[in-house]
Amino acid sequence: MGESIKKVLFVNSEMTPFLPGSRIADICRNLPQGIQERKKEIRSFMPKYGCINERKNQLHEVIRLSGMNLIISDVDRPLVIKVASITSARLQVYFLDNDDYFRRKQIDRDAEGKFFADNDERAIFFARGILETVKKLRWAPDIIHCHGWISHLVPLYLKKIFRDDPIFSNSKVILSLYGDADRETFDKDFAKKIIASGIQEADVALLAEPDGINLAKTAVAYSDAVIFGDAGIDKSLKSFCDASGLPVLPYKEKSFEDGSYVDEYDRFYDQL
Repeated sequence: MGESIKKVLFVNSEMTPFLPGSRIADICRNLPQGIQERKKEIRSFMPKYGCINERKNQLHEVIRLSGMNLIISDVDRPLVIKVASITSARLQVYFLDNDDYFRRKQIDRDAEGKFFADNDERAIFFARGILETVKKLRWAPDIIHCHGWISHLVPLYLKKIFRDDPIFSNSKVILSLYGDADRETFDKDFAKKIIASGIQEADVALLAEPDGINLAKTAVAYSDAVIFGDAGIDKSLKSFCDASGLPVLPYKEKSFEDGSYVDEYDRFYDQL
């Protein structure tokens, strides 16, 4: 793809200043700005969690992008799109909202630290909602860069459902892995719920055991490249990435300390 890369879509699970700082949230805040400053056009998306203060962050609904319904587990789920700006960085951020999935005040675990039982459906809704919204924007990304477990179905849906859409026909998916849900278990019917939306059973065979590692492996299987965004990536997941034959950008702590990871990622995009 080389120098032809001009548009990068960031699919984020977290992002400062809308959520407290973390490795993922900080990267998802600084990387889009850095890539934009390197003369690429960007779009950035994340879930609109209930803990995000709409008034403080000046979120408002984008009427022309809202109004779709996504069927998850035989129920119509309305998709609402909101937007906010980070003025100092000249960034716009789009938020996917739905009362059933994102109204609660926590991100992915309850007050006792228990992983939400419907996190599988939230991941399905988020992945499909992102791709449907980008279609509505009529904005064709060269690179789709996914961060965090809730983005891990985007590669599958892109390659199996949206690949023939002209908007995505030339898109490459980069998956950043952080190990943020490695030890979690999803609903036992996770794979069946994905199959119901047009995916074949063989496409989600890994999710016969629906845990965080197998969700990440499923994401790797449909991605075009992988970035290790943390030092603590599970060994079996690393081995799976190595066996995939995909380009892999290894983790370098120093690059996050001095900010040089932005240039490394930018070069990695251009190599695909």
